[in-house]
Amino acid sequence: MKAEDKGKLGRRDFLRVMGLSVGAGAGLAVAAATPLVTEAQAAESMQEAKKKRYNPDSEDVKNFYRVNRY
Repeated sequence: MKAEDKGKLGRRDFLRVMGLSVGAGAGLAVAAATPLVTEAQAAESMQEAKKKRYNPDSEDVKNFYRVNRY
């Protein structure tokens, strides 16, 4: 190999270096965000979570079936 070829960064070497830097950056981002995580709060109570959601006689459902004619 010539001396001038040794100083060049090849395509594969460039991609290898970029892959390592992206992986390290993602790892640092996760490590930095970890202390900010707090305990999750429930968005709804157990009563609200168990209530009936689908009403086949509602106007929305009737309109859906009227328009689509299933």
